[in-house]
Amino acid sequence: MCRNITTLRGLEPPATTEEITAAARQYVRKVTGLTTPTAMAAPEVEGAVQAIAELSAALLAVLPPRRVPPKTSPPLRRRAAAS
Repeated sequence: MCRNITTLRGLEPPATTEEITAAARQYVRKVTGLTTPTAMAAPEVEGAVQAIAELSAALLAVLPPRRVPPKTSPPLRRRAAAS
């Protein structure tokens, strides 16, 4: 797994839609090698991000709870804590 994608299962409070979408965006960037998609590729990239985010949210909703929380917080939570 890409080191930039943080584990979202087991967070308290649970992962937000924004955090799930950010993880999906990181995944798509890693798989495609595109950090900034071209105008032609942007709709396909955004469609992939949304599809992966929806699937990820559905998966997180059905998995059993973790016994131990993840070792690291998602980047959005780290930024909020630093503020």
